[in-house]
Amino acid sequence: MRHADRPCTEVELYVEAPPERIWPLVSDIRIPVEGSDELRTVEWSSDEGDEPKVGRTFVGTSANKYFGEWQTTSTVTECDPPRTFAWVVGDLDEPNSSWRFALRPSGSGTVVTQWARLGYGPSGMHLGIRANPDKEERIVERRLEQWRAAMRATLELIKQRAEAR
Repeated sequence: MRHADRPCTEVELYVEAPPERIWPLVSDIRIPVEGSDELRTVEWSSDEGDEPKVGRTFVGTSANKYFGEWQTTSTVTECDPPRTFAWVVGDLDEPNSSWRFALRPSGSGTVVTQWARLGYGPSGMHLGIRANPDKEERIVERRLEQWRAAMRATLELIKQRAEAR
């Protein structure tokens, strides 16, 4: 799998709660911090309050052992309560990644899917691939696995909180 293929990954989980109960959790930009080893903080950088809407931006601070600490700006690209919440990281036209939560009613609960795609915009992964082009496939797969682990942890947290209400 090569970076130029813009690979995607997704994780889905059944939650025994209606979409309306899950929506405030998937649209809370701070929840993924709790499921990630890399993402440290996330704060809205435009408008007031915590209400998401298309076009609103937020800044995330991340850190890892390879690149230290960095910040990214994300823009909400889809906000359709209680069905979808999506954003891109970096430039709208050339993001370094795209992310999306989707909620689909199923029986007495909801299937929650978190999806992400690598983009062409600048990122630490690009630097790693440029420095080690012979290891590109391994770098891309490792990055997607890191994302899947964080996504699973985030969905488990959402499930726990939604079902506890």
